[in-house]
Amino acid sequence: MNHRTMTEIEELELTPLTQPSLEMKESWVLKPTIAKKKKKFSVACISSNRKLLLWLGGVLCVSCIIAMTLSKTLPHDHYNVPPLTKDNSTIAIPVALKFFNAQISGKLPEGNNVSWQGDSCLNDGKFPGSSYPHLAGGYYDAGGSIKSNFPMSFSMTMLSWSVIEYSTKYQVAGELNHVKGLIKWGTDYLLNNFNSSSDTVFEMVSQIGMTIGSELPNDNYCWMRPEDIN
Repeated sequence: MNHRTMTEIEELELTPLTQPSLEMKESWVLKPTIAKKKKKFSVACISSNRKLLLWLGGVLCVSCIIAMTLSKTLPHDHYNVPPLTKDNSTIAIPVALKFFNAQISGKLPEGNNVSWQGDSCLNDGKFPGSSYPHLAGGYYDAGGSIKSNFPMSFSMTMLSWSVIEYSTKYQVAGELNHVKGLIKWGTDYLLNNFNSSSDTVFEMVSQIGMTIGSELPNDNYCWMRPEDIN
């Protein structure tokens, strides 16, 4: 076993410790500096992005040019209101609408223009156990006293479309409010022929009056005024 001599121990103990340098002291306090990485940009990526932007800009410009061209070249007659000028239709419209007034059933509305007509069939639907007691109204069919819902609903549909397409013609003839009233008269009656407040409809009235095949007398053979029907 090696033993240090007394002289060596004394030399070790008396050897002065070297002072740390200033740089070492600063390294104890300061955080180590981390070298920042420089971002690298790909030239190819920048070039492709520019091409994409140019392509999108070109498409947008072409779309705008096409839209402007179509807006100037396409006809707009359907959306332009025609001038209010009188023609033969202003004579025909009141006569045609008077036919509907002559076919009105129920309690006549105010302003009805058929002087010889009166209230008729006010008790339609009012019988014991009836599910639809409010069937007075609507229009008679074919000049008789039967009310058939199929031709009536078709007539109300055609009248409604005519007002949508040619409301100016009705306005010039002074018959716009008149035709709207006729449409309302028919549609209000049709809504009373079934439970219009229900989500599902299982039954509805299709006709008022008896025809061929019924056990009761055929109403087409009943030549009397609707005002006299009890």
